[in-house]
Amino acid sequence: MARGGLGKWFKQNWVDIGRPKKGGGYHKCGRPSTKKGKYPKCVPAAKAARMSKSQIRSAVRRKRAKKQGVGGKPTNVKTFAARRIRKARRARKKG
Repeated sequence: MARGGLGKWFKQNWVDIGRPKKGGGYHKCGRPSTKKGKYPKCVPAAKAARMSKSQIRSAVRRKRAKKQGVGGKPTNVKTFAARRIRKARRARKKG
């Protein structure tokens, strides 16, 4: 039997990194009411623990910046932003 996949995905403890608790940690994923409030950015609790504050802030900001529910489907964004590729500078010869 496979160890990963959908079974593992369902067993993970999913939390909303956009809603921190006062004593530490995060609220469970989901919203009590869809009529109000902001869209949750859900990740497994283990991944949330490994993320820095700036990574969390970036992920939540990118999720909320996207138009939600396009075509009746939930909107997903990558948890970690793609790194920018720097262009290598050519060394100038002094002459």
